This record gives sequence, structure tokens and C-alpha cells, in this order.
Amino acid sequence: MPTALPRIDRPIVLVGLMGVGKSTVGKRLARRLGLEFVDSDEEIERAADHSIAEIFDRFGENSFRDGERRVIARLIDGPPRVIATGGGAFINDETRTLILKRGIVIWLDADVETLAERVSRRDHRPLLRNKEPLPLLQDLAGVRNPVYAEAHLHIRSQPAPHERAVDEIVKALAKWEPET
Repeated sequence: MPTALPRIDRPIVLVGLMGVGKSTVGKRLARRLGLEFVDSDEEIERAADHSIAEIFDRFGENSFRDGERRVIARLIDGPPRVIATGGGAFINDETRTLILKRGIVIWLDADVETLAERVSRRDHRPLLRNKEPLPLLQDLAGVRNPVYAEAHLHIRSQPAPHERAVDEIVKALAKWEPET
């Protein structure tokens, strides 16, 4: 029996390491819930009129993170929607506090071996430039996973169709109760 669609009264924010499927799962989740989907990286590129890689190269990671924080603050102020964030967005204290307070934060999680296989298919990620994906992702997971664990909901992304992750998110949202 299909899970009834939950009533969503705030943005759903997807966090997790690169390659976990935040954008792909996010688009499908938004469609299922009848919400708009927004990718914060695409919004950053549009606002800066530069690609993420160009921002990293020309202005550095700190400048990128500052722009990312401002864009996410703008997105979280809008109507309920599904927002896919970059892998490092939730690590910023100010960004994390904002989205935990104003959104429903979902940590999409997967084994680093699965993520390494996924991200090795494309080379557009600045943090991976000239690096082996598996050791980098192992290091990132060690630092970031304890922070991602602060998310309201934790969903494991298996090497399975993305619809399975969407199903798990919908079930979790149907049970989720905001803290008072």
C-alpha cells in the first residue's frame, strides 16, 4: 500500500557527500510531492555568472562558501520546495543552523565505495580535481558524516533505483514531527 503524501510546510533540504544523488533524488522527490526543485549549486552559478569550478579557481573555496550560504538563505526563505545542496554546504555553521531551524533536513548517505564509483564517471567537481575519489571521499566522510548526522532524517542511498530512496524519504516524512 503506497504511503500517503505528507503535508509539507517548509523547505526540504537534502545534504550529503558528493555523488549521493541529492539532485537526482531531489528532482524525483519534488515531482512526487508536487513541489518545486532547486539545486543550490545551479543557483550559485546563476547568481555569480560563473561555474562552480571557475568560482573555486578565481576566488577560492572561502568565497564560494560565502556565496553558497547567501544563496541557500534566499532559497530557504521561499515557499516549501526541495533544495539539493552542495556536499560542503551543511558543514558551514551558519548555513547548518539556518536550514535546521527553517527546513526539514534529510541526510542522504551511501558507502564511500559506491560514491567513488559514481563520481568517477564525471570530472566536474573541483574538490576531486587531480585526486583519487575513494581516499578523498573517505577523508570527507570522516569529517562531514558526524555533522550530517545532525540532520532531522537519515536515508541510506543504496545502489538501487533512485525511486527507492524517494519512497524511503516519503515514508520518513510521513512520520516526521518537528521539534517544538
